[in-house]
Amino acid sequence: MGLFSLTKEIAIDLGTANTVIIHNDKIVINEPSIVALDTRTDKLIAVGTEAHLMEGKNPQGIRTVRPLQKGVIADFNAAELMIRGLVKKASSKSNWFSPSLRMVVGIPSGSTEVEIRAVRDSSEHAGGRDVYMIYEPMAAALGIGMDVEAPEGNMIVDIGGGTTEIAVISLGGIVSNKSIQVAGNDLTEDIQSHMRRAHNVRVGTRTAEQIKMNVGSALTELENPPEDFIVHGPNMMTALPMEVPVSYQEISHCIEKTISKIEAAVLSALEQTPPELYADLVRNGIYLAGGGALLRGLDKRFTDKIGIQFHIAEDPLLSVAKGTGVALKNIDKFSFLIR
Repeated sequence: MGLFSLTKEIAIDLGTANTVIIHNDKIVINEPSIVALDTRTDKLIAVGTEAHLMEGKNPQGIRTVRPLQKGVIADFNAAELMIRGLVKKASSKSNWFSPSLRMVVGIPSGSTEVEIRAVRDSSEHAGGRDVYMIYEPMAAALGIGMDVEAPEGNMIVDIGGGTTEIAVISLGGIVSNKSIQVAGNDLTEDIQSHMRRAHNVRVGTRTAEQIKMNVGSALTELENPPEDFIVHGPNMMTALPMEVPVSYQEISHCIEKTISKIEAAVLSALEQTPPELYADLVRNGIYLAGGGALLRGLDKRFTDKIGIQFHIAEDPLLSVAKGTGVALKNIDKFSFLIR
């Protein structure tokens, strides 16, 4: 690549909850996957963080849309506006202006042809000349720093916002994979419905997320427990303000079911794993990536339940994005990229 080459290369981790854009090995964008549109004209008003601040607080003229649901593009038009808006934001930050973009985009490993096509079309409409796709667990493995082309088994459990991706990787390919649509957003919904049932308090998505971050836990007994989180919200009967302290034990009970579903999926992926690779997994351990990996006590719970050591990737929220960045640099070398 010369100094004045016209193709700029960017890597995008297109997530249900957050979208990360990498350019020149630097993270230029890391923002929520959400757009705010004008209800009448469907023109873009804000994208990313600004739109996220409007969520749940918008007047009639503005609607906020999350273009991706469960890891899949649900609103084609909004997705295209979002990718274009975020790419534009990135270019204004690092002042590159370019007629053509080469992109590598992460997609869920369970994607159908149609879903892959939707990502490709959205990316092309947003200005991508060369669009390559990479399966997210593969990207996560690259981001953690694994040698994916080595003839030994590695397992990734990537718990995102909309999907949980579980894959066993060996020789640059996915040997067995399981993609379930149970992930971080379901934990948030569990917390919302629990607050309604147990405390008679209505909480919005953003408050439920704060509860999850502050006192979310996969175990009822933690070594260094977080302090109780105080929730403010309207009483559902009287609409008068309430103040409810929430403890981590309470949250761990209410998200128990969802965690068990993820656990079952991990076990089911292990069942499909050939015995030779299984031995490698027991030796190397299993890696947790994605925002869900930050849930307190999750690694310990899985380790105790499944009997294989679970490790948390060093920067779990960014492992897929870093991996797409690695793939971007090795476009010609990696055979597993999808055109």
